[in-house]
Amino acid sequence: MTAPAMAGIRACVFDAYGTLFDVHSAVAGLRDRLGGQGDALSQLWRTKQLEYTWLRALMARHADFWQVTGEALDHALARTRVDPAVRAPLLQAYLTLDAYPEVPDVLRRLRAGGLKTAILSNGEPKMLAAGARSAGIDGLLDAVLSVETVGVFKPDPRVYQLAVDRLGVPADAIAFQSSNAWDVHGAACFGLRPVWINRQSAPPERLPGAPEHTLENLSGLPALLGL
Repeated sequence: MTAPAMAGIRACVFDAYGTLFDVHSAVAGLRDRLGGQGDALSQLWRTKQLEYTWLRALMARHADFWQVTGEALDHALARTRVDPAVRAPLLQAYLTLDAYPEVPDVLRRLRAGGLKTAILSNGEPKMLAAGARSAGIDGLLDAVLSVETVGVFKPDPRVYQLAVDRLGVPADAIAFQSSNAWDVHGAACFGLRPVWINRQSAPPERLPGAPEHTLENLSGLPALLGL
């Protein structure tokens, strides 16, 4: 029998936004109110959301991800000149983002194979709980871990340590999946075994650390683990 590409894995930990949940699905039901700016608004919102997490971490001025998400949206609305009346429904939609179609089946297969599963996210705990519940995957996770426990955003090493501590599994036995390349590199530098879910077919980043494997979506993960 051929050995799996990733041997010795005992737990699979997932980033949430962009990896399990489609962040751009928030605008789907509101496109008729966005004046043709739906895609531009969504891209800018996401870009600023991530920028603000990094900048707040560097400034040592932490705020939870719900606040950051709202502030990023405010900037995006102003830049695209979209009616600010859509702010409240867009934020509400962020609590019920669509899961990518392969996600539930992949989680079921991992658990059937005896692996622990968890989310490790910048998200605020109530945001993550609402998202997992809405996507119907809350019963397929052993833990939902938020950076709020340590009060700093990824890629700070203290965030990745949360997975080791909560799951009771050493870093080199944890496969970490993220669509965000910077998150993958941060996890690699910490010692997790990262898989880059490169949904956008982006070129590699020039950063310390590297993904152990790259997939176009999560559906190939069980095969990497020999499941």
